[in-house]
Amino acid sequence: MQNSYSDAYKAAGVDVTAGYKAVELMKAHVARTMTSGVLGGIGGFGGLFEMDLTGMPHPVLCAGTDGVGTKLKLAFLMDKHDTVGIDCVAMCVNDIICCGAKPLLFLDYIACGKNVPEKIATIVSGVAEGCVQAGCALTGGETAEMPGFYPEEEYDLAGFSVGAVDRSKILDPGRVEAGDALVAIASSGVHSNGFSLVRKVFDVEKGGLSQHHDELGMTLGEALLTPTKIYVKPVLAVMEELTVKSVSHITGGGFYENIPRALPNGKRAKIERAAVEVLPIFDLIQKTGGIPEHDMFNTFNMGVGMILAVGREDADRAVAILNAHGERAKVIGQIENGEKGIELC
Repeated sequence: MQNSYSDAYKAAGVDVTAGYKAVELMKAHVARTMTSGVLGGIGGFGGLFEMDLTGMPHPVLCAGTDGVGTKLKLAFLMDKHDTVGIDCVAMCVNDIICCGAKPLLFLDYIACGKNVPEKIATIVSGVAEGCVQAGCALTGGETAEMPGFYPEEEYDLAGFSVGAVDRSKILDPGRVEAGDALVAIASSGVHSNGFSLVRKVFDVEKGGLSQHHDELGMTLGEALLTPTKIYVKPVLAVMEELTVKSVSHITGGGFYENIPRALPNGKRAKIERAAVEVLPIFDLIQKTGGIPEHDMFNTFNMGVGMILAVGREDADRAVAILNAHGERAKVIGQIENGEKGIELC
């Protein structure tokens, strides 16, 4: 790449040499994610991955894509960029496991106003950490310098993941029956949803992110930037031992939108409000913004990042497996006959 430069392009705001430096700086982070299926390294026109289909007589690919959303605004304000990559990976791989699939690979896309190599590499370090937590490989990505489209200090971050599952093991909400238990896994915080409301409630552009809150045990900014929990390994561990009928990833739309997505017609989820361990950050959001409880549960995860529907006889074992993997899990409700939806009581 030593002869690849363009003074004219640089004068227009795009420095191709900065892109090459960013790739060099991120290589060590990407190397952490390499799995046995990866063929070659980064820098080519595509990422090659050889699938291990052992135990999959009828393999099916499952893909998911997402971004970090306006949570990035807090990263800009705090000038902290090493964790938003975890959010990006989490939002994709947590969706994939709702189908019963194991994530295999991930690719990211970073669009920025100005390519600062060290900053891009820091962002990618978070992506790599997310991939390590999910057990998938970062097989490539793209950094696009777009002067005049983004402010110099800002960027957008998105990605997608591809996983695989044997067709016989694809989760089918149609198997959910009355009497099944709903096992909740605790979230790490707000995750990556509802930040347009969060930013409005706290008016973050005017400050306050550095304020320490005793109930949070940290500053407001630290609490809000806490990366999204990645549930891949513990949930797959449950699936290896038990029959998991469906999984809900509690993202934008909270309980009211996401739980019904994993239910068949004629079945509803009855959630015990007292069993939901609402995290302090949500109490602070609700109190500060004067937000009705229904709206809170219809916007945020409220402390529950994922919900598994399992047979009542498997509920205790599912909780034990999840807790053994370092999660905080508990039964928070059950399935009943009725119009598809949820009842929070």
